[in-house]
Amino acid sequence: MKIVLITPRGPSSRTGNQVAASRWAGILRKLGHRVHVDFDYDGRPADMMVAVHAWRSADAIGRFKTCHPQQPVILQLSGTDIYEYLDSDPVPTLRSMELADRLVALNDLAWRVVPKRLRSRLLFIPQSAVPPAKRTPSKRTVLVSVIGHLRDVKDPLRAAEAVRLLPADSHVRIEQVGRAYSEDWAERARAEMASNPRYAWRGDVPAASVRRLLARSHAMVISSINEGGANVISEAAVAGVPILASRMDGNVGLLGADYPGYFPVGDTPALAALLGRIEHDRPFVRQLGKAIAARAAMFRPRRELEAWRQLLNDL
Repeated sequence: MKIVLITPRGPSSRTGNQVAASRWAGILRKLGHRVHVDFDYDGRPADMMVAVHAWRSADAIGRFKTCHPQQPVILQLSGTDIYEYLDSDPVPTLRSMELADRLVALNDLAWRVVPKRLRSRLLFIPQSAVPPAKRTPSKRTVLVSVIGHLRDVKDPLRAAEAVRLLPADSHVRIEQVGRAYSEDWAERARAEMASNPRYAWRGDVPAASVRRLLARSHAMVISSINEGGANVISEAAVAGVPILASRMDGNVGLLGADYPGYFPVGDTPALAALLGRIEHDRPFVRQLGKAIAARAAMFRPRRELEAWRQLLNDL
């Protein structure tokens, strides 16, 4: 088939939407299809559209369905779609969802906010990841990574604030990678580094550097206020890195309700307590490791490939 894949234009090629689109384009090509990736729909003939982000791709989806009313659309629901725009700007978001033949969610609890009339179209396809060649946790410090762009919804400095609460003799250090979405966030990260010797921000780095950071990490923190289903969870899980996660649907929908490494959203002391346990509580670290290992198979590339093969066959 000829497939047009629409992804919103972002501030860098390593935004979550564009990384997902790039991976899906690779999957679709492996399945034998011709894929054209673009930021908008230009009217070209196609047998199918795959669109990332209901709100941002609303115009492209509408144009495609006007030009090709019988051709299917697969729509990936982002975190901002289902946890923000469904409330703040529902008209274009719902229109995209209603035009789509299938909705793809990145966490298993997204159905709770999708309108009931559309839930029969909804599929959960977790994002896959390739593990690093070898995991070699740092021996100098208890290294805890934070991987994600600096913007409000990520609550990106929560781990930096939490590590300040640890005892003076703690060896926990936070290393953060990700692009600052505004100069204000860049200034805040630089100010945190200047005043907090336990925190370092490395800025935007290539995917290979992210994998090396995970391989050196004793744990990873994802402190988001909301998420559609972060690929960094997949990356940490397949690397065998314990995850400390804010308890909200995007994380729980990937790690499971009984995962032992949650803290309440925005709760700095609770996160600090978990960081202390990473440093000193070996049974807790083993418990996290077993829980991560039990989820890792869900994030294998072969499983994502087969899920897309089945989705296309169904259509």
